[in-house]
This record gives sequence, C-alpha cells and structure tokens, in this order.
Amino acid sequence: MKPTGTDPRILLLAAEVAKSPEQNVPVILLKLKEIISNTPLGSSELKKIKQDIYCYDLIQYCLLILSQDCSRIQGGWTTVSQLTQILSHCCVGLEPGEDAEEFYKEILPSATETFLILGRRLQTCFINAAKGEEKDELLHNFQILTDSLFWLVGGHVQLIQHVLQSDHFLHLLQTDNVQIGATLMTLLQNMLLINSGDLLKIEGKILHSILDEVVFKLLSTSSPVIRSTATKLLLLMVESHQEILVLLRLSASYKGLRSLLHKQETGTEFGQQLSKLVDLLSPKICKNVEEQKLHQAACLIQAYWKGYQTRKRLKKLPSAVIALQRSFRSKRTRIMLQLHRQKEEEALKLQLQLQRQRAMRLSRESRLSVLEIIHPGEVQKYNREMEEKAALIIQKHWRGFRERKKFCQQRPFLTEYKAAIILQRAVVQMSDEASRELHAEAQEQLRHYFMGRAVEEKAQRHREALMAQINTNIEQLMKAPSLNEAEEKEPELFLSRSRPVAAKAKQAHLATLKYMQAPWWKKLGEEPGDETDIPKDEFSVELGTLFIGGTKPP
Repeated sequence: MKPTGTDPRILLLAAEVAKSPEQNVPVILLKLKEIISNTPLGSSELKKIKQDIYCYDLIQYCLLILSQDCSRIQGGWTTVSQLTQILSHCCVGLEPGEDAEEFYKEILPSATETFLILGRRLQTCFINAAKGEEKDELLHNFQILTDSLFWLVGGHVQLIQHVLQSDHFLHLLQTDNVQIGATLMTLLQNMLLINSGDLLKIEGKILHSILDEVVFKLLSTSSPVIRSTATKLLLLMVESHQEILVLLRLSASYKGLRSLLHKQETGTEFGQQLSKLVDLLSPKICKNVEEQKLHQAACLIQAYWKGYQTRKRLKKLPSAVIALQRSFRSKRTRIMLQLHRQKEEEALKLQLQLQRQRAMRLSRESRLSVLEIIHPGEVQKYNREMEEKAALIIQKHWRGFRERKKFCQQRPFLTEYKAAIILQRAVVQMSDEASRELHAEAQEQLRHYFMGRAVEEKAQRHREALMAQINTNIEQLMKAPSLNEAEEKEPELFLSRSRPVAAKAKQAHLATLKYMQAPWWKKLGEEPGDETDIPKDEFSVELGTLFIGGTKPP
C-alpha cells in the first residue's frame, strides 16, 4: 500500500528507475544520497523519506545491484561503496510498518550478507592491484564498506550475531594485509562494544577460529597497529566473558600464550593493555574444578547444537534465496502493474471529461441553432417539450435505480424460491403421461412465443425505420436555410417523402396565405397558426414536391 503524501523527489526517482535501462540504474540511485544528506538527522521528514524509499522498492533495487558483478556497474567500486552507504542509512531508523516481518527477516540479513561478500571481492581486488593509487582508492572504498556495515549493525543489533557467524567475515579476518586486518579487527571491537553477548551465541568452532586469528595476529606480526588493535580486542573479549578467559587458560591450543605475551610486554607502546591481559591469564587455583568441567561440557553441547542449527539453516538457504527473489519480483511486477493501471485510469478519466464537455458544448450549440430556426411564437412550446423530455429521463433513471434496489433486496427470496422449485421438482414424481402432456404444452407455448416474437421483431424494425425517416426529415428541417439564402439545388434536398407531413405542411402554408390575404377586420382575434378550413381542391398539387424547410417566402 503506497503512503499518502509521498515526497515528489522519491516519486520522480522511482519512475526514472522503472523507465531507465539496467546499466543506468546504479547512477540514478546515487541521487538518494543527496536527498538523505539534505534532510536533518532524526527529523520526522527523514523518517518519512525512508518509508517512501522502502515502499517504492528502492532498497530492494540497491540490493539487486550490489549482488551483481561489480565490474559491470558504471563507476566500479566507487559507485558500489556509495550504494552501500545509501543502503545502510536507509535501513537504519526505518519503520517498515505492515512489511516489518519481511524487512527484519529477509532484507536486513540479505543486506548484511551482501556487504560481507562485497568485502571479500574488494579484498581480492586490493591484493591483486599493482599501482599505488589504485590500492589507495580500493582501500578507501573498503573503509567506506566497513563503515556502512558497522552503521547497519549499530542500528540493528541483532545483525551482529549474523556477522560473527558468517564464513565471509572469518575469511576477511584471516587476511595478511596490515591495513585491511586492522580495519576488520576495529570493526569487530566496535561490534563487541555494542553487544558483546552475541560472541558466546555463535558456534564454538567459529569462536575458536576468531580467537586463533586474533592471537596469531598479536604474536606473528611486527606492525604496532595490528598488535595494538589485537591486544585491545583480546582484552575486551576476556573482560566481557569469563568463559573465554577460562578457555585461554585451560585449552591446549593456547598453552604458553601467557609466556609469549610476557616476552613482548617490555618496551611496547601498548604495554599497559598487554600487562593487564597477562595478569588476567595468570594461573589461579580454581575453587571448583567440577564447575569448570561442567561449564566446558555445556559449552561443547551448545557448540554442537548451534553447529547443527547452522548447517540446517545453510541447507535451507538456497530455497530461501529463491523464495526471496520470487517474492521481490512478484511485488515489483504488482507495483509496476498498479502504476500502469493508475496512469490508464487517469487518462480514461481525462478523456471522459473531455467527451462530456464536448457533448455538452455540442448540445448547447444544437439548442441555440434550434431556437434560431423555431418561430418566436413556438419557443415556449419547445421549452415545455424539452422540460417534459428531461423530466422523463430523470424519472426513467430514478425508476431504474429503484427497481434495481428492489431486485437486490428481493434476490435472497428469489434464490429461496428457485431452490424450493428445484426441491419440489426432485421430490414430486410425475407419471409418463403427465410428463408428455406437460412437455407438449411447453412446446406449444414455446412455438407461440417464437412466432409472436418474430411478428414483434418485424413490427419493431418497421417502427425503427419510420422513426429514422422522421428524424431525418426533422434534422433536414432544422438545418434548412431560408428561401432568400437558398440556392437552386438546395430546396430539392429538403422535400418531404412522407405524405402526411407534406399534407400538413401544405395545409399550414395555405392557412398562412389565406390569413395574409384576408381583410384586416377578419384578422381581429386570430393568429396565423389558427386552424382554418381549406377547400379540398387546393390540395390537388403533387405532395411529393412540397418544400417544407426554411422560412416562408417574402
């Protein structure tokens, strides 16, 4: 359902995306950045703009573009990174309304996974790049991508667990590049600062892999940036969760970790954090060894259970993606069809309005032309006839409305009556002789009906032909010029072919002539249109050549 009062910029942008070819869509969607940046943060106007963007499926368009091959997108990784910024800003602070379930369960996880996949692709391009300027540009785009991902998970905390459980995030973390590694560990640290509880909710194997990678970077690299970031991250994980501290103390995989860290403590810029981490890893006598064993057993059971759930979810992932694509395409098709129908309805309304205006104008012109032709003494009679005709039309429409309403009210009773007839017909048994008599009677009535209908149709066609002839004569009469303006052949076009009409016209013409030739004292109290006795011998002229159109001769 489209929101009311949609921002015209969003409407224009959605229409442009729908009409433009696929290769131009990414550049068009970049205009959303200007619209969002020009709106104050936290304002109700910005919330309304995000709702409009979501309702017109522009977020879904961004997801579709980001899932494509980046080499085919105009502008390359620069356009892709800007689209990730737009997508994350649109998703944070959005109130989806009726489509909340689809937004939180499908769109947000899909956006997170897309960001991680793009990060792996961008990491590969960065490693394969040869020029320094190209590497700097790719690193800048990678930082924009990670910032967009952090902005997205910061607005939707439930996505942190999804990021930590993703294999793409673990592959990104296992990089040898100093700059990318520092960026990812900073991202992980910031996510844990938001909600560190999600770290223990992930599968045990993934948690061990993350810990291994952080410890490896701390001990193997000579970069102070990596070592400082890894120390802060490991200290945060140990201080937040006692289980991780116990794991680092007791696990055979991390045996000797404390001594190795102790050797690196002296002379480092981050010596304070490293000393704190070494103190936490110092051996202490556990008060209850059984508790630790039970705790480890519980962690192992949880790890196996979460691994089973993850594998089960991964098996269902292809069908979920197909269902998501099908749902998105059907929704987009419905929206396009609705927009097309809306345009057609508006065009039809405009056309009907123009036709009504044209018909009203023609009707008024026709009435004016009729009033010009009619004799002044018959104007009142003409107006009265038009009023009666209008009253008849109004009565006809009112009676039709009343009968339709009455029929709708009586429809249940008619249905019950038909049902009763069907039941009676099924229950009552008739003899063969009675059935044959009833059949013969029905056939006879049907024959009479068809014969009568044929006669009625013939009479109806005859009436329609007469009415068409009368209408034609009336139309010729109304359009006839005066005798002073008529040319030689024009009077022949308005000769009446109806003998009653010609006789009536002849009678009126002779009455007018007699009235004009009578002395003045006989005209007192009479009008030219009054009935006058005309001798029958004056009608001996051929009626077929009588001119009935125009005005009387001078």
